[in-house]
Amino acid sequence: MQIKAEHLRVHLGKARLARLYVVAGDEALLAIEAQDAIRTAARSAGFAERTTLHADGRFDWSLLDQAARSGSLFSERRMVEVRLPSGKPGKEGAEALSRYAGSAPEDTLTLICLPRLERSARESNWAKALEATGVWVDVPTLERAMLPDWIGARLERQRQSAPRDTLEFLADRVEGNLLAAHQEISKLALLFPPGALSFEQVKESVLNVARYDVFALPQAIVERDQGRIMRTIEGLRAEGEALPLALWVVSEELRTLLRLKHDTAAGKPFASAARDLRVWGSRLGATERALGRVSEPALATLLARCAQLDRIAKGLPAARADSDPWLELADIALSASTR
Repeated sequence: MQIKAEHLRVHLGKARLARLYVVAGDEALLAIEAQDAIRTAARSAGFAERTTLHADGRFDWSLLDQAARSGSLFSERRMVEVRLPSGKPGKEGAEALSRYAGSAPEDTLTLICLPRLERSARESNWAKALEATGVWVDVPTLERAMLPDWIGARLERQRQSAPRDTLEFLADRVEGNLLAAHQEISKLALLFPPGALSFEQVKESVLNVARYDVFALPQAIVERDQGRIMRTIEGLRAEGEALPLALWVVSEELRTLLRLKHDTAAGKPFASAARDLRVWGSRLGATERALGRVSEPALATLLARCAQLDRIAKGLPAARADSDPWLELADIALSASTR
């Protein structure tokens, strides 16, 4: 069955856990929260051991069955997590997922993490098999017009509120990035007690940021501001910023450019494609100009380097990459800005 992300916690609190869950969507924060909710419920239900599989283009799909059926020294119940960032399993993967949907063992809870699927993929046999077997959690794209209400609802969770013009101000500042919005909302909870927030309080909080803002990297990339890229990355490193967040920000910008390139090449107007991918405000013009100088193969190569960098950050070996992950990240961002 299919449920919306906002109904997931009610489902997990009342229903017996399904054998299989799919979380699909491009809103990183909402997808992460949905995945975490499922993991927490699984641990509470006794699924103590977890195996994570990263299904890239060279993934051996036989590992999925092996992971679910292999014995455990520590727990009779286990959780298997499959991350398919491309949303395209290929022929072998599609067949493996279809088979698995009908034969997943009862003592295993499976979580499959996907991006938002195109209509053809969503209507494929493997996707239908997963939905028929388990619970498909749809993570919707949050449109700009909905963002102030979303911010207001998040403030209510921490017993705070703000006037409409203040919510609009916050929405403009984060430019559709929910992770940035989450960061600002969390900061307000630390700075101010429960209750109504004034515009001046929120403005002071938003402008009182670290000298180097990780969410400024995408703008610097599309504007080809290489000096700003290097200063920002060096500053983030010096301030102790977590590398995975900076890597995610750069990777998401590359994915956005690649999707825009693909959509506009297929005949979709840039304005429409940009709106669908939440490219707004000051980023709009610079992003359109950037599309004229980048190619799909080049962007795909840079994304592959991001995947390699993720391995380096986790202490795993990676061929043809700088051993210093921050230098590798800087080189990726600089390469994206010069193409």
